[in-house]
Amino acid sequence: MKLTVWGAAEQVTGSMHLLEVGDFKILIDCGLNYEGGVDLSENELFPFHPFDINLVVLTHAHIDHSGNLPTLVKAGFEGQVLCTYPTADLTQLLLSDSVNIFLRKQEKSRGRKKFNRRKQQQHFTSNHPLYLHKHVNDTADRIVPIAYQKPFKINDQITLFLTPTGHLLGAAAAHFTIKEDGEIKTIAFTGDIGRKNYPVLNDPEYLPETQYLVCESTYGGRFHDRESNLKDTLIKAIKEACIDQPGRLIIPAFSVGRTQSLVFSLNKIFSDGDLPPIPVFVDSPMATMATDIYRKHHQYVSEESREFYQKNGDEFEFENLSYVKELKESKEISDHFEPCIIISSAGMLEGGRIQDHLYHNIQNFYATIFFIGYCAKGTLGHRLLRGDSVVNLKGRELSVFASIKKTDLLSGHGDHQDLVEYISQIPKRSLRQVFLVHGEAESMNALKISLEEKNYQVVIPKKGLVFEL
Repeated sequence: MKLTVWGAAEQVTGSMHLLEVGDFKILIDCGLNYEGGVDLSENELFPFHPFDINLVVLTHAHIDHSGNLPTLVKAGFEGQVLCTYPTADLTQLLLSDSVNIFLRKQEKSRGRKKFNRRKQQQHFTSNHPLYLHKHVNDTADRIVPIAYQKPFKINDQITLFLTPTGHLLGAAAAHFTIKEDGEIKTIAFTGDIGRKNYPVLNDPEYLPETQYLVCESTYGGRFHDRESNLKDTLIKAIKEACIDQPGRLIIPAFSVGRTQSLVFSLNKIFSDGDLPPIPVFVDSPMATMATDIYRKHHQYVSEESREFYQKNGDEFEFENLSYVKELKESKEISDHFEPCIIISSAGMLEGGRIQDHLYHNIQNFYATIFFIGYCAKGTLGHRLLRGDSVVNLKGRELSVFASIKKTDLLSGHGDHQDLVEYISQIPKRSLRQVFLVHGEAESMNALKISLEEKNYQVVIPKKGLVFEL
């Protein structure tokens, strides 16, 4: 068999790995590459013929793993996409949202083009959508959900086994057992690995014995705060922002995954009476739709979450919680002058309704912006976290008077220690080689050093390099 890493090689986004068993070609993930400096249109340039791919296996729904599937289908892929049941629904939701983002960017580009023509400027680059809703629907038709932890026979040579990894509802590591030339070979792809005791999600489960492992390294060399408690951290943030002063707590959060975990955590706090009732607004239509998917696939949430449901009812609903759907309602939150909590997307502040809330509150001394996840370099979130005193919002330079705070306790990725432990659970007698992907160079190298100290054979593959296994 052959392995070629075509995406997330020495970078984070664009996960795409090609596994070849004879003439049968399997693509593991087909993510959107939106690394800094990469033109989005480059995602249309596949390094293989899409119609030659027999099968796609999708580890989870996040766009850096699923976001280029409609482009693949549009370019001629005719096979099935295998994934878990929650991943099937969340993927369609996220891909549809991607189309909307593409179309909004295109509309803005048209506006700039008209403006440039009026100024008689000749140079303009169009920003056409990678794909449309038709292609998302065509992709959804190809998705075939399969169960966790049950062998799925792909053909006479290849069997697939999906193991839960936490990180996101439905996320799974893909483990392949392959019969080739009279020999049994095994290879596994982790996708993204979550962390233990994460709200709503089950802990990652360890892989069966495998000879080759393609492993993410997002948090290589980085360690989460293990001294603090999520409940106490949230209570402290809410108390300081909304009780000790008549202010508002604004929490940027990704609509799928992060928001559901945060809402459940707040539900527990208010249900236990740890804080007096405070209005909470979830201002993201996409978060509302994602929450419905979490309800639909409730059998996949954590045992803690299911027990809470049996005792208290819906873990994503409580007395002072409002899901904001219409844009008019969103704008009315600005006129809510009582202390409140506003949860809105996107998590890195690059678009979405969160920008409206920032625009109206960034110069408010009684507002607190509370980050609960990673913000990539170059994003507005990163600029606020590094302490910029002035930021550009909606074409205006605004001074930052709001308080800026953060916690990593709701990060969905396992840290360096979690990754090493996860890999260490695979017996060394079986594990021949580890391939590190999905990480910045510094993170990959830090994880590589730790694994080599434990006598693992580790490779950081170059994009397009073929490995004969």
